[in-house]
Amino acid sequence: MTSITRWTPATELFQDRFNRLFDRAFSDFRPGFESGEEVSSRNWLPAVDISETEDSLVLYAELPGLTKDDVDITMENNLLSIRGERKFEKDTTKENFHRIERTFGTFSRSFTLPTNVLSDEVKASFEDGLLRIEIPKAEEAKPRKIAIK
Repeated sequence: MTSITRWTPATELFQDRFNRLFDRAFSDFRPGFESGEEVSSRNWLPAVDISETEDSLVLYAELPGLTKDDVDITMENNLLSIRGERKFEKDTTKENFHRIERTFGTFSRSFTLPTNVLSDEVKASFEDGLLRIEIPKAEEAKPRKIAIK
């Protein structure tokens, strides 16, 4: 059984505008440049793993395509912050993109650390797109064995 819908130009115009509004609101992509290619506008948050050893907390952040100069790490009041930006390098003379799904833009991740860490002794290294941050624990935070008498 088919239903019959009365057609009116105003309804069609309204529906077209309504559809475009929702397409823009829920789309993962936006027009990025004059040539019409689309660049992802989703927020980029790099994946971070946090592990704990007997002596320290260790954070690993995946930052593909970045260098150590693209990343800023700060520690204040036991709040560790990682900030940076992955830039889209557009060079249309070499490549003609049909679709871009990688995300670009600024990012910021912050982690509240326990008070029993040595914030003055934090070490960071960056290799092959992987940022490693090691935060040593204070002596009183390290597990110790208690002898039974």
